[in-house]
Amino acid sequence: MTGTHLIAGVDEAGRGPLAGPVFVAAVILDPARPIEGLADSKVLSPARREVLAIEIRERALAFSVIEIGVHEIDELNILQASLLGMSRALHALATPPRLALIDGNKLPRDLPCEARAIVDGDALEPAIGAASILAKVARDARMCELDARHPGYGFAVHKGYPTAAHRAALERLGPCPEHRRSFAPVRQQSLFD
Repeated sequence: MTGTHLIAGVDEAGRGPLAGPVFVAAVILDPARPIEGLADSKVLSPARREVLAIEIRERALAFSVIEIGVHEIDELNILQASLLGMSRALHALATPPRLALIDGNKLPRDLPCEARAIVDGDALEPAIGAASILAKVARDARMCELDARHPGYGFAVHKGYPTAAHRAALERLGPCPEHRRSFAPVRQQSLFD
């Protein structure tokens, strides 16, 4: 495998929710072992994402999945926490990439290689689509675990996003330790604790 093929796709899952960590994945696909159906994780069913995540883990040249917890999100802000996760995910790859293709319009600092930001990259670049799938599957699994630890919020259903049901649970129960205190709807509820 020549270095010219060592292109890592990077994406995150969980920037918008009111609760739970953000997950960031980096993936270097193997051109000799293509994976059919890679796309933005948001357009795939949960079952299809699960199947593709297994294929990605089996066929990729390298991958990493990084979790940035609520404490770091609240300390840094969600954008900076996501960018930090992207840097950590690239540094965690067992095979160093020559180029990173990063979903979005911002590049993190402290990268181990050259990088390009690509808006809607998860729909345009298979490696970014693969990263979006790994990040989303890992985050969804974590939110199901958190649902068992903090019953009543419905994390397994809405995954921490600000749905009407989640906002109602937040109003009824107040924030739990997994809620992002730096996000306005949570901060407002925290005032009444």
